Amino acid sequence: MSMILFACVVRIRDGLPLSASSDFHLDPQFLECRKRLKILSSVLTQYPERGTARERDLSIHFHTSGGVACACIALSSYPAVMAFCFLEELHSKFAASYHATSVSLASRPYAFLEFDSVIQKTQNQFNHTNCAQPKIDVAKMQEDFRLRPPALVSWEDMELVNRMVNGWAEVHLETAPACRMQPVSPLGILSLVLNIMCGALNLIRGVHLAEYSLQEDHQGIGNIVAFLLPFMSCFGLCYLYLFYTSARKVKVSVLFATLCLCNVYLYGLRNHWQILFHVAVASFSSHQILTRQVAEKPPDLGV
Repeated sequence: MSMILFACVVRIRDGLPLSASSDFHLDPQFLECRKRLKILSSVLTQYPERGTARERDLSIHFHTSGGVACACIALSSYPAVMAFCFLEELHSKFAASYHATSVSLASRPYAFLEFDSVIQKTQNQFNHTNCAQPKIDVAKMQEDFRLRPPALVSWEDMELVNRMVNGWAEVHLETAPACRMQPVSPLGILSLVLNIMCGALNLIRGVHLAEYSLQEDHQGIGNIVAFLLPFMSCFGLCYLYLFYTSARKVKVSVLFATLCLCNVYLYGLRNHWQILFHVAVASFSSHQILTRQVAEKPPDLGV
């Protein structure tokens, strides 16, 4: 019976898979473990050299060194010492086969797919106890375990680290969007329409002012900028409402402050009712952005 079910080699800095065994199992727990291994591969820089993520029946073991990580999925009953002996053996064979420069220059997944045969052979050796590592290597690994035990990684911590590192962005190996906003509300649509209208008014006034002022002198440049900045700010607020970005509060605050300061600067070219209207629209839009929440993330999204 196979104890090591799957093994792979990945680049540590970005989790790019370099090679993997061709084993494939239809067991749902194994498939879930494969998904979690993809997540772990993208955040290996946040963990120590050796680590284990355990579940009831399956465990993920990983060993990182020299910019490359070897990882495997094994039965939880398989001794961790043997799993790490396997990973060290795999790592030494990979390092002997490929130069660090070729690894760093790899630009596509599974660029060293031919190493699969070496993974398979080594995996078969460790899956049969009669062909396993000599006892001296096991004893050495046991002593190393006593001095530097592998880090224990929980699934919850792994997902939290992934979210913190990637900012709720998609995992490197997948293409599905990671963050979806709640559906657009009627008030949100109204804020978009008002913002587009205010932006268009600012653009029209700014262009007309540029046509007439710059022909005579350059004294109206400040007013032109004061019209064009709110134009860009209005469409920036539209973008922030429609799409999720990090630091939304900071960005909304900057755009809102820009709109207010520019409209105050334009007092004289605009009366106080016009200024009040533009500031009110900006306030309404900012409120809609900050109250529109991220939709609940399905459990398997981005995995």
